[in-house]
Formats: sequence, structure tokens, C-alpha cells
Amino acid sequence: MDILKISAKSSPNSIAGAIAGLVKENGRAEMQAIGAGAINQAVKAVAIARGFVAPSGMELVCAPAFTDVTIDDEDKTGIKFVVEPKL
Repeated sequence: MDILKISAKSSPNSIAGAIAGLVKENGRAEMQAIGAGAINQAVKAVAIARGFVAPSGMELVCAPAFTDVTIDDEDKTGIKFVVEPKL
């Protein structure tokens, strides 16, 4: 499954649509964000996605976790968001 890579310039509405689609298709979505701006956009996207799927009776939950990422031969710590339907 693809991991959605979020930047500070990512559109929360576009990300939310991708989250909703992935959760409906695969039962979960994963995002990765590095930096405060990217994390902000990811959290907004989760809130918007919850609204997208709520009319169908689905409730989404999000579990954040730290993840190590290598960018240009440099190790960085990011936040990984796992979004799944509430059971």
C-alpha cells in the first residue's frame, strides 16, 4: 500500500479525499509528515476525511507514531499517521 507523503503545501481537502478512498478500498490509509507545517496539514486532512465518510456511517480513528526517514542521505524523524475505521 502507498504511503501518502504530506508537505506543508499539501491541500488538506485533496489529502482527505485520498484518505477516504484508501480507507474504503484497503481498510486503512497511511501518511507520513516531516515538520510542523506538514503535520498540521495531515491533522486537518484527517478531520476533513472524517466528515467525508461520516454520512456512510463510518467513523475514522487515527494513530500517530514516530518514523525514521532518509532524505538525501540524511536521517530525519517524521510522524506516521495510520487512519482506519473504528471497529
